[in-house]
Amino acid sequence: MSLRKTLLLAAAAAALSAGPALAQDDGLSVDFNVGAATDYVFRGVSNTDENPQVFGGVDVSSGLFYAGVWVSNVDYNDSTDAEFDLYAGVAPTLGAVSLDLGVLYYGYVDAPSGADADYIELQAKATIPLGPVTLGTGLYYVPDSYAHVDTSMYYEINGEFSATDKLSFSGALGRQTFDGAGDYTTWNVGMGYALTDNLGLDLRYHDTDKHSLGKTYDSRVVLSAKVTF
Repeated sequence: MSLRKTLLLAAAAAALSAGPALAQDDGLSVDFNVGAATDYVFRGVSNTDENPQVFGGVDVSSGLFYAGVWVSNVDYNDSTDAEFDLYAGVAPTLGAVSLDLGVLYYGYVDAPSGADADYIELQAKATIPLGPVTLGTGLYYVPDSYAHVDTSMYYEINGEFSATDKLSFSGALGRQTFDGAGDYTTWNVGMGYALTDNLGLDLRYHDTDKHSLGKTYDSRVVLSAKVTF
């Protein structure tokens, strides 16, 4: 992606975060976020060809229901300029278990003709707190995957330890499968630190078992910062 396009996307993300968070009497809340990272890693793979990322989003929630939009620059060494995600779902609780059942649409701006880049994903996640530790699992299913692949599935186990009210350590182990070739395992481990109530930092190591698929599958360390309003 050119520097001009990266700066334009950063400006758009900043504009998304310019408005204040809203809290109305009917329980509706609107929150904004904007951030940057040294790389955009999604399920162990660099989506910016190992280059920096800028992103921004808006989340709306009311009771059990939520919806949102999120945008980021990407670099697949083709004409694709950006990714935008649209999502919605419900987040009920069953005793101590928090559930998240949702649907996501991944869209790509200026993707090459015939790339079959856009797709819809169904997700089911669950987390449970155990003192300072939170354990979680997730299942993500794509009935009509990208690049003309029929179906794909990603499943993950993860955990987080809150050392203090500002410092936490977390990690995840996941498996990405496709209807065809390209399956791989990914894992990450890192630490997060809340500089303020609105600004957080994350330092994380990512890796996969498929370095043979190219440099974007190699191990890497990513530093990110995110502001919420």
